[in-house]
Amino acid sequence: MTAVWIADQASFEQLIDAVATEERYALDTEFHRERTYFPRVALVQIAWSGGIALIDPLAVDMSSFSRLLESDALAVLHAAQQDLDVLQTCCRSVPKRLFDTQLAAGFIGYSTPSLSSLLASELKVHVAKGDRLTDWLARPLTQEQREYAASDVDHLLELHDRITAQLDALGRLEWALQACEELRTRPVGPADPLDAWLRIKDAKILKSKARGVARSVAAWRERRAMNSDIPVRQVLPDLAILGVAQRAPRTVPELMACRGVEERHARGKLGEEILAAVAAGREDEPDMPSGEGEELSRGLRPAVTLVSAWIGELSRQRKIDPTLLATRTDLVALLRGDDGARLAHGWRAEFIGDDLRRLVEGHAALSFDGKGGLRLIDLAEQG
Repeated sequence: MTAVWIADQASFEQLIDAVATEERYALDTEFHRERTYFPRVALVQIAWSGGIALIDPLAVDMSSFSRLLESDALAVLHAAQQDLDVLQTCCRSVPKRLFDTQLAAGFIGYSTPSLSSLLASELKVHVAKGDRLTDWLARPLTQEQREYAASDVDHLLELHDRITAQLDALGRLEWALQACEELRTRPVGPADPLDAWLRIKDAKILKSKARGVARSVAAWRERRAMNSDIPVRQVLPDLAILGVAQRAPRTVPELMACRGVEERHARGKLGEEILAAVAAGREDEPDMPSGEGEELSRGLRPAVTLVSAWIGELSRQRKIDPTLLATRTDLVALLRGDDGARLAHGWRAEFIGDDLRRLVEGHAALSFDGKGGLRLIDLAEQG
């Protein structure tokens, strides 16, 4: 099906009005963020019962797209996390209803499949590989680029039908819908600047006083990058933050002596801001978040590894992606007895949480099954 190119506001508004009355639509975005802090949307692809459209966000006001996102129509995407971030940035909105084909496929035995592999497996459709380095901001886009972009949504609705039918047959459709809603409502956009220092490699080796400086300077860098819409590395490299944290400079010469700091960082207003951030962080001694195992009683720590192995095997047996079931953090939260533990609520509790609780409370045990695997034994039945 030939995709319609939408590059004027009137056509864009008409498209939104038409698709918003549909039961569902397929959606994808192309974006770049190599030179910016926030993702810059370069193309929006949409498919519905009436056709396929490629929207040029460089030529229209994308804020109007929120009307479609906030409609009752179901948005079908593949690997939607980054798309949600893009939509929040350019439209200040995310879909009111969402179905992620990659996420849902995890409930029928796939492990984070690419769109091309999923289409090939489920629909026997083989899409041409595009150029990973395509500059989607360039205009005009070639016909080949347009066709490749359209292929990202061309079969999504058919794929949605295929996956939901299998989920329904397995009794897992509601589980997948719950997981999609978790994804839809997950916070998107910039993280708290005060947590930026934790993403710096080797931050964990810093001593207590240096950690306060690192947190303050990293938070300053994050805010400056956001305000200027440039990558954080262009403001100040990670190496410089570690160097500044270790030496806690008070003057420009001391700042210039820090490893990773160039003259352009230390001179003028930039240097003044860095020194001010150092001063603000000098009295702060934040704790490095403890490892997950350290948050459990010593007697329960081995249980995390053992239960992880059991979950992995159970996932293979029941053909469900283990990453959907439980992260290590989820296991720790349940073993620790947290009220908000994800394994204690919703579809996870239905699938595995109750067995885990019985295991931790001593009412069940794990043993080898004689075939190299693990099995859960009800101790009441054994007694």
